[in-house]
Amino acid sequence: MYFSNDASLYSTIGANIKHYREQANLTQVQLAEQTKISISYLSKIEAEGCHKSLSISILNQIANVLDVDIAEFFKEVSD
Repeated sequence: MYFSNDASLYSTIGANIKHYREQANLTQVQLAEQTKISISYLSKIEAEGCHKSLSISILNQIANVLDVDIAEFFKEVSD
């Protein structure tokens, strides 16, 4: 995996989190509650064009709740 800049990294992670959240049939509110982060923070992470950084710890919490290998969040999104 190679990301030319932080913006593309955050965009890919956010899109993948949204994808797996929807696949798990969870709303943003449900995922935020289960990961103990604010809905506002999760919304910013998932928002296209918003390049909110996040800690590995938060990313791990999200991966655990979604039952996804954390590496999946770094894979290029294919439409």
